[in-house]
Amino acid sequence: PKGYRAITIWPFIFVKTSEVKENKRLINHEKIHIRQQLELLVLPFYLWYTVEFLVHLIRLKNRKKAYRAISFEREAHEMDVDFNYLKNRRFWNFLTFFS
Repeated sequence: PKGYRAITIWPFIFVKTSEVKENKRLINHEKIHIRQQLELLVLPFYLWYTVEFLVHLIRLKNRKKAYRAISFEREAHEMDVDFNYLKNRRFWNFLTFFS
């Protein structure tokens, strides 16, 4: 997608440039997405992600705001600075970021 630096499609993290691989925070963000995808058995993750994005898009009428409002993204953005987060993260913890 336009404007991305990295994207996770289980089980891979695709990065736009080799410099992105050195960005520990961004890689941690993408690893959080891998965990989310595994918890939802991959395919349901993408369905949920898409539905949630569309609901937020209708509500907010702004693609960027809709993307940032997705519970999976909220969890990953808020917790990507904690490099121990995945060691202590509770199962389906993205639900605590659902709104």
